[in-house]
Amino acid sequence: MSTDDGTSRVVVGVDGSPASHAALRWALRYARRTGTTVHAVGVYDLPGAEGWSAPAVDVLFDEEQARRSLSEELTAVLPPDDDVPVVQHVVRGNPARVLIDASEGAELLVVGSRGRGGFASLLLGSVSQQSAAHASCPVVIVRPETADGAPPAGDTTP
Repeated sequence: MSTDDGTSRVVVGVDGSPASHAALRWALRYARRTGTTVHAVGVYDLPGAEGWSAPAVDVLFDEEQARRSLSEELTAVLPPDDDVPVVQHVVRGNPARVLIDASEGAELLVVGSRGRGGFASLLLGSVSQQSAAHASCPVVIVRPETADGAPPAGDTTP
């Protein structure tokens, strides 16, 4: 997912959640100001793909469905006349691992925070926490926007 043409890139994790929409909007504002390209990364995994009880699945169908979902999500979130270049990537795997790998050579990794904390976060792990701890570049964790589309209080950049 690296770019060999020397252009800077911002990687953003997109998963359909309000937090990822906020992260995508943040990444776009940043890219617009810095002249970077946004790489939107959607991650999918096959249910039960590991273990003895794995059902028969059509991998190509799941990948195509993931590509379609990412494309529809970007269309819904991005302004139609925006001139920021956005490259779509759909990757099968663990979301944290995929984003950490995608951060290699990136200027910035942007992820949303769903706000899950406490015991649930300890049990389930957190993509944003794992990304912040292991990414190869600086990580920005964006909280979901308020109902009116404004960023949370105190969040003014970029």
